[in-house]
Amino acid sequence: MNVYRYEENPLVTPMDVKPHREDFEVIGAFNAGIEQYNDETIMLLRVAERPISDDPGIVKAPVYNPETNELEIIELRSDDPLYDFADPRVIRRHDDSQSFAFLTSLSYLRIARSKDGHHFTIDDEPFVYPSNELETYGIEDPRITKIDDTYYIYFSAVSPVGVGESLVSTKDFVEIEHHGMIFAPENKDVLIFPEKINGLYYALHRPVPKSAGKPEMWIAESTNLLHWGNHKYLLGLREGMWDNGRMGGGAVPIKTEKGWLELYHGASKEDRYCMGAVLLDLEDPSQVIARSDQPILAPEADYEVEGFFGNVVFSCGAIVEGDIVKLYYGVADTSMACAELSLNEILESLTYV
Repeated sequence: MNVYRYEENPLVTPMDVKPHREDFEVIGAFNAGIEQYNDETIMLLRVAERPISDDPGIVKAPVYNPETNELEIIELRSDDPLYDFADPRVIRRHDDSQSFAFLTSLSYLRIARSKDGHHFTIDDEPFVYPSNELETYGIEDPRITKIDDTYYIYFSAVSPVGVGESLVSTKDFVEIEHHGMIFAPENKDVLIFPEKINGLYYALHRPVPKSAGKPEMWIAESTNLLHWGNHKYLLGLREGMWDNGRMGGGAVPIKTEKGWLELYHGASKEDRYCMGAVLLDLEDPSQVIARSDQPILAPEADYEVEGFFGNVVFSCGAIVEGDIVKLYYGVADTSMACAELSLNEILESLTYV
């Protein structure tokens, strides 16, 4: 697979983003939803900020309070025997290995804009910020689907009751309409197809079962983009392969003559995240036609291997121009990059099932 990584990579880093609050620092600008609006490439960044701690013995956790519309800062001592601080992203209670107590940062969405797709300027203010009780720990990993003149933006909403998928929409990337949670916890990595198929909307999603099952891809139907049903299991993990740990949708599905091409992420059991591809039937996207045996993009560059959480390439959006797929992707849970691949080469690399 021929992969051209942009020479300017990483395109956006935490250093490029001004913190929303002076007492916070930006530690991530990554996993951005991608769209074209007018003559610009819109990169809807997931910006992760954490409160600055002057005491190395204190770990701070930001929590949005919907009653006061303010952020509260929880302070914990790093030697507190009740908590596990091993993962820099989360704070866990030792007596509850199934969930986390707090996040060490708060994520929200901010727009970066570009005329050429290589050089981006970043808006000063957040575009979507936590605003209700289901977003108290932040909002993450947006995707954007354009249908007619409306851009539907959906993202993981994180709170003490779990991680679900919420939906907002805009026509101009200025005014936003909130539509609530469309996939209840525990669920994420939703991808809405860009057109109706036989009169129905379709979406990929990734439940996270706790009792039985694994973090794998499902597909659902809707008549109105808000209420989803007829859920079907779509794609599973593969033992001994690059996607044997967890998986989920990446870029919005791309319509080709051969089928709907979904560029998805897969992680190994060692938490190495790669991008692969799966081809779905044009008339019935619940039918898998072909799939990647090998990743189409793997963490190899220094900025992909090293960072806040290394060995990660994770795409939430792509732009197709002729045979060129411009795959924008988060690197090491830190920054944004882009690589160009051939659409035909991706299709030809797939193994038919």
